[in-house]
Amino acid sequence: MKNRIVRAIAGTFILISVILSIYVNQNWLWFTTFVGANLLQSSITKWCLMDDILTKLGVKD
Repeated sequence: MKNRIVRAIAGTFILISVILSIYVNQNWLWFTTFVGANLLQSSITKWCLMDDILTKLGVKD
């Protein structure tokens, strides 16, 4: 369950930041880059901050 939530949150952040970069300011693409870099880092190190946050909130695997 946590894995699906993490992916949903990351996808939502990316879509929102792309929409904001189109309609508000292109600097929102830095947020997209940040989310993508965190996804890449998570795949390499097998550690995800959002996973830890969800664990503390009581979300089950």
